Amino acid sequence: MKQHALRYAAGLLIVLALLGQVLDRYDVRFIDTLDALVYDTKVRLTMPRTVDSRIAILDIDEKSLAELGRWPWDRARMAELVDTLFAREGIALLAFDLVFAEPDDSSGLSVLNRLGSEELLGDAQFQHALAGLSARLDYDQRFAGALRGHAAVLGYYFANQAEESGAIPAPVLPATAFGAHPMTLFDWTSHGGNLAALQAAARRGGFFNPVIDFDGSVRRVPLVTEYRGGVYEALSLAVVRALFGDAPLALRFDDPADAAATLAGIDLRTPRGTLSIPVDANGAALVPYRGSQRSFPYFSVADVLAGRVAPGALRGKIVLLGTTAPGLVDQRTTPVGAVYPGVEVHANLISGMLDGTIRSQPAFAGIAQALALLAVGLLMIFAWPWRAPARATLLTVLLTGAVIAADLALWRYRLWSQPVASLLLAIGALFVLNMSYGFFVESRAKRRFTKLFGQYVPPELVEEMSRHPESYSMTGRRADLTVLFCDVLGFTAIAETLEPEQLAVLMNDYLGTMTAVIREQRGTLDKYIGDAIMGFWGAPVEDSDHARRAVMAALGMRAALVDLNRTFASRGWPTLWAGIGINTGPMTVGDMGSTVRKAYTVMGDAVNLAARLEGLTRHYRIDILVGEATRERVPDVVYREVDRVRVRGRATPVAVFEPRMTSDAWGAVDAAERDELAQWHLALQQYRAREWDAACATLSVLGERNPECGLYAVYRERIAVLRDAALSDDWDGVNTFDTK
Repeated sequence: MKQHALRYAAGLLIVLALLGQVLDRYDVRFIDTLDALVYDTKVRLTMPRTVDSRIAILDIDEKSLAELGRWPWDRARMAELVDTLFAREGIALLAFDLVFAEPDDSSGLSVLNRLGSEELLGDAQFQHALAGLSARLDYDQRFAGALRGHAAVLGYYFANQAEESGAIPAPVLPATAFGAHPMTLFDWTSHGGNLAALQAAARRGGFFNPVIDFDGSVRRVPLVTEYRGGVYEALSLAVVRALFGDAPLALRFDDPADAAATLAGIDLRTPRGTLSIPVDANGAALVPYRGSQRSFPYFSVADVLAGRVAPGALRGKIVLLGTTAPGLVDQRTTPVGAVYPGVEVHANLISGMLDGTIRSQPAFAGIAQALALLAVGLLMIFAWPWRAPARATLLTVLLTGAVIAADLALWRYRLWSQPVASLLLAIGALFVLNMSYGFFVESRAKRRFTKLFGQYVPPELVEEMSRHPESYSMTGRRADLTVLFCDVLGFTAIAETLEPEQLAVLMNDYLGTMTAVIREQRGTLDKYIGDAIMGFWGAPVEDSDHARRAVMAALGMRAALVDLNRTFASRGWPTLWAGIGINTGPMTVGDMGSTVRKAYTVMGDAVNLAARLEGLTRHYRIDILVGEATRERVPDVVYREVDRVRVRGRATPVAVFEPRMTSDAWGAVDAAERDELAQWHLALQQYRAREWDAACATLSVLGERNPECGLYAVYRERIAVLRDAALSDDWDGVNTFDTK
């Protein structure tokens, strides 16, 4: 027993640590992430993948924007749409996943009214004409008139900010409806509602705030929330209530007799009986996703207005008006899709409420999970160590399978959603503990890390890593890092002027000096590519300051190259000019290659952009260029914005900057240098405004003040070309580079 005491103690610590998470004593993000992964997997495995034809999505899509013009459309068109849907298409109900917060002045009525009350006040003919036109030109009232008398539900939102706008409907319940039970709903400080006339004309209104989980995914949506002493309903709940003739709503608690009991559900009294909707203590319901995007029939607004929809296609349907157009930004991350229309989230909730398929977490879930964790933990701690390895592995596999099967059965047949990650993690952790106890020793870890990482990272980092070897791996992973490329301009021509022995010494001195700067800033040396150097920051040792270290390394390399060129000049060797490109972003880092040779390196779009930026230094005649993401991460450096570019392989333009020096050093520079930077930014502003003469004048002054800066000449040459070019109205000043 004594020889296993440490193993037992470690096992019990694992169980106790996981019990704290299960009983909500603290929150461990890794376990939350694992729970979210398990939940999302269950959703995808069990979703019906059928189309619910009771609900239709009326889509403000790219096609509609192309045919009807950019959003927002005038309210007269919205009135026409409402009339078309109810009168011609015969829909049952219309809900708006949109907010109409601002008055519509597009008809010009406000201008006419001002003229009628000022300049043309005494013009009887004008006043008569204005009186006849007012009703037709008041687009908001026309839209309100179209909504009035129909089953229409407007959307709005709550927020926690200083400003608020628009009107919202009256609360469905007072906050006192909770009685002695704790008020555990989400609460807010402001709202964004619709015009009062529109909200008054609509049958109901509902908020459309989702719950954004820690990973950015939408798994829950509040069906009720608290705001200024009232309880308000969500858009999806308002739709279902309106569908059943404004069905009365009541709150249901775990134990009505227990004052400490929290909210457990919402009951709607409908003509079909009581419709019970499970929610959690926050009033939020789990979204019962039917499938991936388009689990409901979609219809383009343009097709509806143009009469291109098949007769009867919308008759009797619940219609949700929303958008999938990327520019209108109503896309969500969900368990069934990284880009998912927000309007379809509401459709899934409505479908789930009507079908009774919304899952819930029972009140006793925490206690049940804690008991299961204790039982499994004690069994594995005191039984598994005595088994043979093969038998222990088989028992662990069987136990894991039993836990997964039980969880899936409760999920599918009882509609219960229980966190199971802690239990699975306990099984995995205890198995690993018992199978690997005493196998790894510190000296072996140090030797391994020295072998793996010694050629890439400074020795002090290898020492730091060896203290916690479990935290580092050569395995590929996704991480937010900063990468640097450095290349010598015209190296081939330089090489031809030197003897081979001289060239070897020059390259060794150059690469050694630049590498030393990278290592001083805790960088990881990726590789040498001829005369080029590639390095990155943030891996294998995590460093939240990785972007700043990369920029500081670039500034240090700039200074080191100046000193190095003095040495080369004393030997009669040519001067080196190096271009450096830096970018920050998500990239894959790990040991990559073939069975013949591998390297610890980074790959990804952010890496490619850094390489493109290094190449652009030649075009702009600047030695350092950093991407926009890097610049945002390092605010204590003074930059010169160079351009907005679209590089090969990327459709989205990116701003590029030249780091000058730290803010502290900038405070000591003279007024002339400060003014030069200010004048440059003025020239850039004039260039983007197409003020060619003004920009050229400013650039000429800058060129005379600092003739060594080639950037000014680059822009003068570019303006000379653009003057005679036929630029489109939407020219945005972005410079496109088609070469690598």
